[in-house]
Amino acid sequence: MYKRILVPVDGSDFARKAQKHAIYIASISGAEIIALSVSENHFVNGISLSEEIEQLNHLLEERCEKDLNEFEEIVGGDIKISSIIREGSPAKSILEVANEENIDLIVMGSSGKSGFDRFILGSVSEKVVNAAKCPVLVVH
Repeated sequence: MYKRILVPVDGSDFARKAQKHAIYIASISGAEIIALSVSENHFVNGISLSEEIEQLNHLLEERCEKDLNEFEEIVGGDIKISSIIREGSPAKSILEVANEENIDLIVMGSSGKSGFDRFILGSVSEKVVNAAKCPVLVVH
């Protein structure tokens, strides 16, 4: 039924729970997992590029790579997995990758690293559920 499953990773407990569900679904369906980590650097937009900003962006990208590597290790070699890093809004990036990669299912956590963002910006999972063109499994 599913051929390509998108799994956003951010190192949060909810994302880790979602990863377990995605691995299970992929193992029984033979689906490929596309892991996505988003470097959310919106807070530096409009600030002139400086060495400090470049260092911060580098640290954010390293964190994305670390989260993806940890997930790839958990998946192991039985399931095909590929990884993508994007910069920008998590919800927008998830929806863009879902369209670009012809995703059949998105499996994501109900909340990410920042619970505060839920109240200020709206929940990433809520935005994805409301706009995705494919099924979305939200794990709590």
